[in-house]
Amino acid sequence: MDREEFDRFTDGVGFPMYVVTAASPHERSGCLLAFATRVALDPPRYLVAISQENRTCVVARESTHLGIHLPGKDQHDLAELFGGETGDDVDKFDHWPWEPGPGGVPLLGGCPRVMVGKVLGRFPFGDHLGHLLAPVEVHVRDGVPGLVLTDVEDIDPGHPA
Repeated sequence: MDREEFDRFTDGVGFPMYVVTAASPHERSGCLLAFATRVALDPPRYLVAISQENRTCVVARESTHLGIHLPGKDQHDLAELFGGETGDDVDKFDHWPWEPGPGGVPLLGGCPRVMVGKVLGRFPFGDHLGHLLAPVEVHVRDGVPGLVLTDVEDIDPGHPA
């Protein structure tokens, strides 16, 4: 099956958009992505897939924890910063409030849903690298709708997805 045929299955689906952040001993990074999902109930597990073309993937490979942020519908500017800029050229964390979380992972201010996960394993998924996470910290503000793929289609990616 070719990609165009497969895309017909997923086109129009309102995938949630996430900003994933990572910190290695040498640097921090973050990017916008749509490939994240819960994969187990007991114990709880989450899977995040990061494009191997993205600088965040390089940093995430050396990270013990990842921050998963679900921006609100009113946070297009956050999606633009982490989806439209590349960490090769810009320190995105100079442009958004954040604080260090478990494992030193940057936690972005103002997001209605934030989870920190300890990395349990990494798995190659073609052009993306999957990171299996055990949740260690969650922050949720109820009633705030999340950003979805159709909300950010106007953003030109800093790197190919």
